[in-house]
Amino acid sequence: MQKQSFRVAVPDSVLDDLRQRLARTRWPIDFANENWAYGTNRDYLEELVKYWLNAYDWRKHEREINTFSHYKVTIEDVPIHFIMEHGKGPKPIPLILSHGWPWTFWDLNKVIRPLTDPASFGGDPIDSFDVVVPSLPGFCFSTPLTKPGINWWRTADLWLTLMRDVLGYERFAAEGGDWGALVTEQLGHKYPQHLIGIYLSLSIPMDFFSGRSFRDADYGSDEQAALARTKEAAPHIVSHVAVQTRDPQTLAYGMHDSPVALCAWILERRRAWSDCGGDVERRFSKDELLTHIMLYWVTDCFVTSVRYYYEARNHPWKPEHQRTPVVEAPTALAIFPRELLIPPRKWAENYFNLKRWTPMTAGGHFAPSEEPEQLVSDIRAFYRSFR
Repeated sequence: MQKQSFRVAVPDSVLDDLRQRLARTRWPIDFANENWAYGTNRDYLEELVKYWLNAYDWRKHEREINTFSHYKVTIEDVPIHFIMEHGKGPKPIPLILSHGWPWTFWDLNKVIRPLTDPASFGGDPIDSFDVVVPSLPGFCFSTPLTKPGINWWRTADLWLTLMRDVLGYERFAAEGGDWGALVTEQLGHKYPQHLIGIYLSLSIPMDFFSGRSFRDADYGSDEQAALARTKEAAPHIVSHVAVQTRDPQTLAYGMHDSPVALCAWILERRRAWSDCGGDVERRFSKDELLTHIMLYWVTDCFVTSVRYYYEARNHPWKPEHQRTPVVEAPTALAIFPRELLIPPRKWAENYFNLKRWTPMTAGGHFAPSEEPEQLVSDIRAFYRSFR
């Protein structure tokens, strides 16, 4: 398997078609929805779509995306796109960073250069990493995916092949959030001999989609704020899980035909899941929001990105061993106060080979985009002991 250089170059015809669709939007009425209680608020959505149509410059962001080194490779008939940037330091640690949904690989863009070249960002060159940022199978440029059954634990197998057989790293580090956290947990569970360590911005049981979750009794008296946040967030993760695990194809017809429908679906999650206090632009500018939405639109990947949920539900995770802890690779957990699920520490100490537990001062579900400096600093600190 040989990686091939890749450059993002969206055809003009795709952008022309998008503008025509945006201009022809058929808007539904919206009333008594100032607080987004019924879903995405039309006033803000119209404002964002007007900006998309009249001011947003995809080519500007495409050029920025192309300042990184992109590659593609096919592994087991699955197309994989990834960014790879080599570290600038005496002994970089290879590190694979995995995103989630409705993330894209571009959610990691703020952390790549600080991790590869710490000296240019006020750090020590000894903390450098060789950074690999793939798109999950069926996401963005890891398309077209036409092979069923590819879920997060099978993705971990693909990542091992990518890091070891394609890129030549016998041992490496891994980091992830959302789906990427589960991929990373599976790496640490199934392949601990190949993992220097794993770092997670979200931590949940790997049999979560089989009904396993945290119990109230697992939380200590000093963890009631974490329990309250987990309960508060629960209603905001129900709708997309219900649809995307059961009939993702039905949903996809509307999302592939209407850019505004796609925008509304992703925007609502960006607002509800980030530490923005109800004002999504506290965390993501209009350009940032639209660039992520564009990456779904121009790659026609929405349908396979949401099938990832179906495959998780219908191909349940099974453990590779019955040893304790479940995840044997040395593990660091970042605890962001507005994350959707915050684990009890006692559970984490039993489930992982836990070496580091870091409460963060701010941030929600999109840690690399929301709090890149905190994340980078803690990743450096965790892996410093393994150099």
